[in-house]
Amino acid sequence: MACLACFVPGDDGKVEPVSKRILLVDDEPLIVKGLKYALEQEGYSVDSALDGEEALNKFSRDSIDLILLDVMLPKMDGFEVCQRIREVSEVPILMLTAKGDEMDRILGLEYGADDYIAKPFNVLEVKARIRAIFRRTQSVYPRIEHEQHTIKVMDLEITPARHYITLRGKELRLTSREYELLLLFVNNRGKVFSRKQLLELLWEPNFDGDERTVDVHIRRLREKIEKRTSEPEYILTKWGVGYYFTERD
Repeated sequence: MACLACFVPGDDGKVEPVSKRILLVDDEPLIVKGLKYALEQEGYSVDSALDGEEALNKFSRDSIDLILLDVMLPKMDGFEVCQRIREVSEVPILMLTAKGDEMDRILGLEYGADDYIAKPFNVLEVKARIRAIFRRTQSVYPRIEHEQHTIKVMDLEITPARHYITLRGKELRLTSREYELLLLFVNNRGKVFSRKQLLELLWEPNFDGDERTVDVHIRRLREKIEKRTSEPEYILTKWGVGYYFTERD
């Protein structure tokens, strides 16, 4: 399936697909077996780990495109795994949380997860979430992705074609979700987006989370680009309405 793959030249010069690599981290063998089979049927290459330490070892050794990460793990929980991966990579992380445990969901986002899904889950929903994440990371706002010029806003510089961002001359590392948020704001400077609109634009239509998810991602993005989060210069708040990006140059 072309939407699930990137392409590289084969030995005969023909372009061949390379399936996306997913690391599935869960300590329940039946869940791992079922999800691995279902995702491989979709054309993904799936590796698995049964504890946090094994997950970090496999991530450091292999090239991974997305991580499905359970919260409750032996040796090292999913929050710590997520945090340590975020220190070195912006790979998309979809956390698996206990159904109804809102605190796990919020903590997962705080530690750098891009999204979450509650157990017990429907395999079709997991597939849909993964497809949505890959669609976003492969072509976030294609209208500006092809542009080679650098967008400059005060001390922030963005080169969309390279997914390259600098702040005050230093490279800025963002997660895929933070990058999507920033591009959306920069491409619509001055336009106010409500939390509901941001959920509809950047999360899949059937996302079952609440609007606090948006607030967490906005706060994390502000912590990376603002000098003082209490006095933001880039991402501003229209009280009672939503968020918007500065029109200052």
